[in-house]
Amino acid sequence: MGRTKAGRIIARGVTAAALATGLAVAAAPVAEVAGQPRAANATPRDLAPVVRTAEQLAERLVREGDLSGLAIAIVQGDRVLLARGFGHAEVGTSARIDADTVFRVASLSKGFAGTVAAQLVEEGALAWDSRIADQLPTFSLKDMQSAQNLTVRDILSHRVGLPWNTYDRQLEQDEPYPRLVARLGAIDPVCSAGDCYAYQNIAFSLIGDLVFAATGDFYTHQVEKRLFHPLGMYSATYGRDALESESNWARPHVRRGGRWVSVRPKESYYRIPPAAGANASIRDMAQWAIAQLGHRSEAVAPGVLQQTHARIVATPEQTRGSSWRRDRVDAAHYGLGWRIYDYSGSRMIFHAGAVQGYRAMLGVLPEHDVGVVLLWNCESGIPAGLFATVIDRIVGLPAHDWIQFDRLRSRRR
Repeated sequence: MGRTKAGRIIARGVTAAALATGLAVAAAPVAEVAGQPRAANATPRDLAPVVRTAEQLAERLVREGDLSGLAIAIVQGDRVLLARGFGHAEVGTSARIDADTVFRVASLSKGFAGTVAAQLVEEGALAWDSRIADQLPTFSLKDMQSAQNLTVRDILSHRVGLPWNTYDRQLEQDEPYPRLVARLGAIDPVCSAGDCYAYQNIAFSLIGDLVFAATGDFYTHQVEKRLFHPLGMYSATYGRDALESESNWARPHVRRGGRWVSVRPKESYYRIPPAAGANASIRDMAQWAIAQLGHRSEAVAPGVLQQTHARIVATPEQTRGSSWRRDRVDAAHYGLGWRIYDYSGSRMIFHAGAVQGYRAMLGVLPEHDVGVVLLWNCESGIPAGLFATVIDRIVGLPAHDWIQFDRLRSRRR
């Protein structure tokens, strides 16, 4: 088990004001070695029992947990131990989910953004302290000094100074992204740029404009060329048209009349590719997890991982969310497109994602050289319990019933 709740609060050292406002005070990046594979002579742990348990639980979860379907991957080192689908790509049809079924991955897209930015920094085309205003002269914030000081590092770590999720609702109402960016200057700031954390989608997606300014090429093409193709993520794409053109893709499901109903994917978050625009299969995401463990250095260099996985700003609200976070996550930070958790003593590089009809979770444990990915095509939080169960087994924590099958059965009666 993790440390006590009181012990975790003391360890975080977050000010009372930050807790009261839900904002995390920014800290200087913490120097830490990230993305380094285990020593070549280290004997990998036998994870076959963990894989068998994960498969059994996933199959049971779809059968008893009232889910449309899900896919799970477990990787160790440079090997895929498990990449498998369960349930239906579309409820009411014979279409089944397998390892190549394509899902929306929602905010897992942010990891691609941070990685491409880090590659451009290594090449000298960008700098972490490059000012947004120098590349995008029309960019403005209500606090003009913040607008002048805002950097690449700030936007990728959600330290823009705006309220949480600024203009997400307007994006969901089909307001165009360029218009929303132009209106950021009308929003009252909650802090100066770089001084606090508040999660963003619109402002985060400015990295796409900066990539275009630095390369003269579209952001999505840069991700495909630099990451998807070299990593063998052959069904990874951007946009609704690309998703719907796949012969094997998971339809999103929403709850209506007490049952899951498939709907057409919403276009809104596809309009901000860096924040939430990617599609991928579980086979694709297994390769991405291997790269995050440092085993695809020809595509994602160790220096890139060291930058993106470094802790930049504390995010204490992450320790007060779901039950597994409350019990297992002793400290939480945001890096550059990634969350960094202290998972009961093990460092976990993590992100989750949610858009209408889809959910996603990815976590890699560098010290254990293992990664876990879950994708599912309905608006249920239940598979998060499977994620925590698998992570617990990997790091060797005592068994805990995060899924609670007994409660699921009682719900369905």
